[in-house]
Amino acid sequence: MAGRQHGVVTFEQLREAGVSETSVRRAVEAGRLFRLHRGVYAVGHRSLSWRGRWLAAVLAVGDGAALSHVSAVALWEFLRPVQGPVHVTVDAARRPKSRVGIVVHRSRTLTPRDLTRRHGIAVTTAARTISDVRGTVEPYLFRRALRQAELAGNRVPHLSLVKRSRSDLELLFLGFCERHGFPPPLVNHRVHGYRVDFFFSERRVAVETDYWDYHRGSVAFEDDHARDLALRAHRITTRRYTGDQLEAASDAVAADLREALGLAS
Repeated sequence: MAGRQHGVVTFEQLREAGVSETSVRRAVEAGRLFRLHRGVYAVGHRSLSWRGRWLAAVLAVGDGAALSHVSAVALWEFLRPVQGPVHVTVDAARRPKSRVGIVVHRSRTLTPRDLTRRHGIAVTTAARTISDVRGTVEPYLFRRALRQAELAGNRVPHLSLVKRSRSDLELLFLGFCERHGFPPPLVNHRVHGYRVDFFFSERRVAVETDYWDYHRGSVAFEDDHARDLALRAHRITTRRYTGDQLEAASDAVAADLREALGLAS
């Protein structure tokens, strides 16, 4: 049973399997069972996988509970797991007891269509998970989770066109520069009559950044390339990167920018 449940069993399951309450207590004392939550045990050792921790929390909250929010995002593999309490959602009519290490969300909008199972764990659907996590993680992490959900074939129609702000993109690029050891560029700087997003003045390199939802059609496309040509006439190199590239392919972008800046790799 534990092998099918990521190393976790409940007291009720043990009783149904014919294990008495006395035997459960003795197994705990002997170190064969380890109490994770009231009525939920790890079998053999405490070194549970993430899935074991998540399932233990769902089982502890009880019938109708489902893994949700940042925990569900990790189970769906849209973001990496993070340390902290496990998030579980139940119908608003339920009032489960509070448990250490578990955050319970009570929802009036939760329906059977919002629930599924993944790796044997009750979890909110991919679309519901993405909707729930919006506003609870950093914007760049939300975009990453949304992108991963869409790449996996999950559509979230009311969120797929979420707008990215220019200030958010500015912070993303400046953070990228700091992580990769680039000198801080000038921001929104005017160069030979053109305003560029970022300018490395000593190296005469301009960097333009954008998100796909800022694409403004063929005229803007031509204007951008005309500007690049004009800047090259002044011996200024231009590089263009998307927000997704800065997040998902930062090492490749760093190598390309390092070459443009003439910095040793």
